[in-house]
Amino acid sequence: MKSLVLCTFLLISLAGCAQNNKKEMNQNYSTEEQEVINVTDHLTELMIAKDLKGLNNLLDKDFTLTHITGYLQPKAEWLKEIETESMKYYSFKPVNRKIEINENKAEVIQQNILDARIWGTRNHWHLQQIFQLEKRNDDWVILSSVASIF
Repeated sequence: MKSLVLCTFLLISLAGCAQNNKKEMNQNYSTEEQEVINVTDHLTELMIAKDLKGLNNLLDKDFTLTHITGYLQPKAEWLKEIETESMKYYSFKPVNRKIEINENKAEVIQQNILDARIWGTRNHWHLQQIFQLEKRNDDWVILSSVASIF
């Protein structure tokens, strides 16, 4: 019985630490940096939800995604891959991010563990994405993303 109580306590403590780590990861960001984080996190949430309309609105009309293979994919083709589930996204866990804002431009280097099935292969991808964003009429728009493995 003591073991069960101890295990339960440890699990609750670990869950609390995980919550605190996520808070700490976002704690030192300015309001504008937090806005950019919200946009990049929202992108991943829309990918998981397969929300093509939301993705289309969040991404620039000329958005491109450079895959870990080096393939430069146009927005319309990538959205079609999500629609047909050639690329199926299940979940993500933020690991690290770095944000640089210069007036109305931002670059985000974000590392996530992404559970996804890409062209038939499902994996927990250790994905680093370098996002280029631009602020237009008080909204951040994603211009491009370059993916690599970390």
